[in-house]
Amino acid sequence: PAAPAALPKTPICAPNLGDKTSLTGPKMAEAAILEQCRLHPDGIPDAELAAAIAHIPVGDRAQAINRLLSTRKLQIFKDGDAIVYREVKQDEAVKFKGLSSEDLLVYQIIQSSGNTGIWTKELKQKSNLPQTQISKIFKTLEARKLIKAVKHVAQQNRKVYMLYELEPSREITGGAWYTEHEYDAEFINVLRDQCVKFILHKKKATLEDVCDFVRATKLSHVELGQEEVLQIVNTLVYDGKVDAIEEFGEEEYEQDGDDWGGDVLVVYCPASLPIPESSAFTAVPCGVCPVFGECTQGGLVSPETCEYMAEWLPL
Repeated sequence: PAAPAALPKTPICAPNLGDKTSLTGPKMAEAAILEQCRLHPDGIPDAELAAAIAHIPVGDRAQAINRLLSTRKLQIFKDGDAIVYREVKQDEAVKFKGLSSEDLLVYQIIQSSGNTGIWTKELKQKSNLPQTQISKIFKTLEARKLIKAVKHVAQQNRKVYMLYELEPSREITGGAWYTEHEYDAEFINVLRDQCVKFILHKKKATLEDVCDFVRATKLSHVELGQEEVLQIVNTLVYDGKVDAIEEFGEEEYEQDGDDWGGDVLVVYCPASLPIPESSAFTAVPCGVCPVFGECTQGGLVSPETCEYMAEWLPL
């Protein structure tokens, strides 16, 4: 028999999404879904995707999405109440190559926990996997640098798991006031001392002024925002070292004379009545003496023989 005629070497083109007749079967549906995802690199909502490929049969769409999810070419997540699809980048796909469906399940549960992480017990409940298998999956995902274990500052004997690239939330780390999960009292005292010296020297300073001073002097090894600096300044106010005073702008009052229409600026000044470090009235030993009821003049326990009273009287 004669040999079959050679096929013409025509270049293979990507399917034309506008031509509804060219898209048939799950394979072509996969190409259409990925193309829509590439047009929306941050993710495309399910409703929007369905409208864009409405010409593809629902069954083919479902098969295509399931295959793309199982092969880690497509990622699914929730944005509010909406289901969103996003194409998995090639460099990300390499990390997931060879992982089992259970590995991917654990990864997705951890991913959904965000930067607050998830406890092992909670993950076990959500995945319905035995503890021994979860421990093995943790090792696999940690080895690929997909997840990491972080100690919780409030419960250091327990770990939470989150994605490797995420920065743990302040709730987990304790924020700027903790160093290696330990409350850094020395660091806080240095900040307090320097901030009060700055306010005393400047005579009047806003919160922005104090923030600029902290940044310029590089007192902190971590970036401190206004919220953290405000916490430090507030402790100075509570301790009576500085006063917080509200200053009003130059805007006039409203016509009824009750409402202020301008801005209110809080400034910090040296305390007009600073609270002393110690006071004879607050340090009197009798107030905390365990044998106060037995203390009598000329008795076995008496003011004349009390060594604590002798230390207090010169104050």
